[in-house]
Amino acid sequence: MGRPSDAPDGWWLAVIWVTDADGVVSFRDVGPAAGPPPEPPLARLGPGVSGALSGFILEDAGRLQMRLGLIAPPDDPTRPWRAPLAIRAAFRFEPARVATMRPNELAETVLTGVARAIEGLHRP
Repeated sequence: MGRPSDAPDGWWLAVIWVTDADGVVSFRDVGPAAGPPPEPPLARLGPGVSGALSGFILEDAGRLQMRLGLIAPPDDPTRPWRAPLAIRAAFRFEPARVATMRPNELAETVLTGVARAIEGLHRP
């Protein structure tokens, strides 16, 4: 994960990626062994991240304040799992939950939650 930043509008921003010896892996590398599901990987990753960070992400008007986006789109839009596993992540956190956390503790919490969600992509 790159060094997170705090935006003036209250969003916490970070770039997160997964690498191996050859560089950044694709979503396909961490997807189900039986083959990628029909929905794009972020459609599966989003609920995993929100579940892993349950209670930390602010809810506003019934919507969790979390945004995930690809850094680079797939070369072939019909094969979304062949995109690099590098994402932009933005969160607004529950103020009471993060008020006593140091910035590195918050970053570690997010990284652990995202890692857990990425590991969950392997399940069908």
